[in-house]
Amino acid sequence: MMKQMKALVKTKAEKGIWMEEVNIPEIGVNDILIKIKKTAICGTDLHIYRWDEWSKKTIKTPMTVGHEYVGTVAEMGRGVTGFKVGERVTGEGHIACGHCRNCRRGRKHVCENTIGIGVNRDGVFAEYVSVPSTNVMKMNEQIPDDLLAIMDPFGNATHTALSFPLIGEDVLITGAGLIGSMCVAIAKFAGARYIVATETNPYR
Repeated sequence: MMKQMKALVKTKAEKGIWMEEVNIPEIGVNDILIKIKKTAICGTDLHIYRWDEWSKKTIKTPMTVGHEYVGTVAEMGRGVTGFKVGERVTGEGHIACGHCRNCRRGRKHVCENTIGIGVNRDGVFAEYVSVPSTNVMKMNEQIPDDLLAIMDPFGNATHTALSFPLIGEDVLITGAGLIGSMCVAIAKFAGARYIVATETNPYR
């Protein structure tokens, strides 16, 4: 395998993003190296590109950005089981520590020590990414790549929309961006009676 790859990297603490040649990430004993097929752009990526106040406090340069993706298994650490090279996969963009109070209570989505792919460690706007196998999921071959690339926000929408019983309920969704729009579809599928979505952005 080649040793370098192309990646979109936040190389400088200023507005912009740059195409760079970087090393292909190494994998640990429980990691999977994924060859990226498609990615999606999240609002977080736009914050990083614009280099706003949040980005200045959060992002350490250089950083390969991006966390929404679909790809195939290229290589596995010797401790990984349940996957095969070539399988189509996507993954959770937040790596939980597994040890904090919330993780031990099964609430990894609010891990106190979350590491964000493309935020705190190199991300998926590249030819390859290394991800812990516990964050990787095999996908049905019938689902198109375009949909698999947005499974991360879809997971957020599903978790949010199904936090309450929806059958026969009237639902208000504040914010009609990507995740809000997904929540509308999920609420409808889950049996909500009336669904209203509000939005302050005329473009949406």
